[in-house]
Amino acid sequence: MNGEAALLLLADSRLPAGGHAHSGGVEEAVRRGVVTGTGDLARFLRGRLATAGLVTAALAAAACELAVSETAAETVPAGSGGADRERGTDRERDTGRERDTGRERGSDGADRERGAARDPVASPAKGVTDDATDDATDEAAGEAVSGMELWRRLDAEADARTASPAQREASRTQGRLLLRTARRMWPSAVLDTLARAVPEGPHHPVALGAAGASAGCTPRQAALTAAYTSVTAPATAAVRLLGLDPVTVHRLLADLAPAIEDAARAACASLGDAAGPAGWHTLPGHGAPALDLLAEGHLTNPMKLFVS
Repeated sequence: MNGEAALLLLADSRLPAGGHAHSGGVEEAVRRGVVTGTGDLARFLRGRLATAGLVTAALAAAACELAVSETAAETVPAGSGGADRERGTDRERDTGRERDTGRERGSDGADRERGAARDPVASPAKGVTDDATDDATDEAAGEAVSGMELWRRLDAEADARTASPAQREASRTQGRLLLRTARRMWPSAVLDTLARAVPEGPHHPVALGAAGASAGCTPRQAALTAAYTSVTAPATAAVRLLGLDPVTVHRLLADLAPAIEDAARAACASLGDAAGPAGWHTLPGHGAPALDLLAEGHLTNPMKLFVS
């Protein structure tokens, strides 16, 4: 699939991944009187994009980059394995012809002895082939374990950048649902590995980046999607909670378009020249204490419309 088309699907609020059920802190902000109109909402969205939006964009870009590299690593053994299977098929055909020739000459005792003399040579060759197959299987298993460990490490990076337990739970809930949906829409070994590596559900930006790579997105496109959804979800929630004019709110989003582009650009730049874990320490870790407090306060709201 074309990466640009996949980006639109991932950013669509109608994607059946549960994103529409999360307000990004707006519901609690409305309850406390922090957001009462479009002016407050504009400031809220800009602040959220500069902090949580940038962090999630960088994590999504890193996850997409990791998924692309893991996919590339898997394709090399697959090609060589196919060639080995073809050579193995040729050897089987040659061996079969030798057996047929031996049966045709079976009435001759001398020929049977020569055929028996060939058997000890063929048998060790088969043993060598079996050993080589076992080694290849062990090597593939080692690569799979390595891939799972990388996903766990990246998910831990996301966990370390999410101070609020409530926000961690919300992020994992969204990530779990997105991963489940993406595995049906864009089946891939990378998504299966991520699901096994983080069975409780990866953080949302990690799942988003992996899903984006499986759908054909680049790290920048994954970062752009994360930055975009970090403000569209709260904006849509505000329309429902405050009865705001949808066109006016979308004008706010239009005004944020350059900032969304800048966030995606900064997220990719934060990866540095080192791909993978070597560059993850440079990912943004911007904190947003106000968002953390809103997330924790939302848990005590007895009349909430959104999950978070």
